Amino acid sequence: MKFLSAVFAAFLVLIAPLAHAEMGPDELVRVTSDKVLEAIKQNREQLKSDPKLVYKIVDELVLPHFDFEVMSKLVLGVHWRRATPAQQAEFIREFRTLLVRTYAKSLAEYDEQGIRYLPMRLEADPNEATVRTEIQPKAGPPIPVDYRLRKSGTSWKVFDISIDAVSLVTNYRTTFAQDIQRMGMDGLIKQLQRRNAGDAA
Repeated sequence: MKFLSAVFAAFLVLIAPLAHAEMGPDELVRVTSDKVLEAIKQNREQLKSDPKLVYKIVDELVLPHFDFEVMSKLVLGVHWRRATPAQQAEFIREFRTLLVRTYAKSLAEYDEQGIRYLPMRLEADPNEATVRTEIQPKAGPPIPVDYRLRKSGTSWKVFDISIDAVSLVTNYRTTFAQDIQRMGMDGLIKQLQRRNAGDAA
């Protein structure tokens, strides 16, 4: 859906690498967004025409700020504990690639949607925080987007995104649980491999 593409692309804008590792999650969002928005504007045509550049940007700007192991554990739930170490490692790799492909496509479609920053929500755990924003499309009501982050060392990493109160982790958990029930863990991994190979082609 188009608004999802806008949201994913906006997410890329919000999590560029930081000059200050100990910057708070809300400050992270505010300080980096303007700089990356300008970079997207300047490279718009090249981003649309050169997929390899899109993947490179995602790899450099986005992935350092994801905790893929935590995301994978949450997405798989009980199936994570039942998986072998080899299956866990392979799932993380393919799930990571799936998100890279999704975000890369969305970045190419980014259309300068407005971003409104709302007060950050503090969690009971001081090492977790929720950064709240609203994406303002060119037409229609604003889309609430929440980024859940966890402190890892001196930096904050994203482990879930909620779009209009729908969690990315919860959505994938439901889908993957159904897939595992039908085809097993190895079947899910092979399905992700085929999908990622198709997207790459």
